[in-house]
Amino acid sequence: MAPLIRLHHAIGFDDAPFDRSHRGNVRVIGASHSGRTLHGVVSGQVRRDGQNSTCELTRLVAGYGGDHLGLILLQGIALAGFNVVDLHTLHRETGLPVLVVARRPPDLTRIRAALLEQVPGGERKWRLIQRAGEMEPCGGVWVQRVGLSLNDSQAALTALTVTGRVPEPLRAAHLIAGGVAQGRSTRQRV
Repeated sequence: MAPLIRLHHAIGFDDAPFDRSHRGNVRVIGASHSGRTLHGVVSGQVRRDGQNSTCELTRLVAGYGGDHLGLILLQGIALAGFNVVDLHTLHRETGLPVLVVARRPPDLTRIRAALLEQVPGGERKWRLIQRAGEMEPCGGVWVQRVGLSLNDSQAALTALTVTGRVPEPLRAAHLIAGGVAQGRSTRQRV
């Protein structure tokens, strides 16, 4: 488990908005915070419904020089549609705990059906979702976690949240991604 003080130094990732018909790469933004203060931004790309999200997030964290980072936050387990992040590999490769945040638990029946019926590599992606474990209620949101306890998750959410229920690194990543992709940002809904 990561010491609590390091959990206050986090990087949150969110993907940029994209059209449903879009095929190809989607921008991913990472916002690094120390407590509630923005310290840096990173940007990369992942393939729509692809398989490179884990590698790209690992690359972005390493490239940021994240020796001071103590936590990775994700807004859901998948980026760019169904480019599912392997939470355990991301944790192992970066050495950082990973906390997935969502406003409500996902509809796993619909997700499984979509993956198995419509998405290339859907069986592998479904296994990654199953391996991540069920989401748990925590601090007004739902979380999946690797490398930290539920109590540490709650403490990190409390330390990193200013407005609403979304931790600042995720809120900032969402706003920046929207601004870059659409010329303006939209409010966070969590």
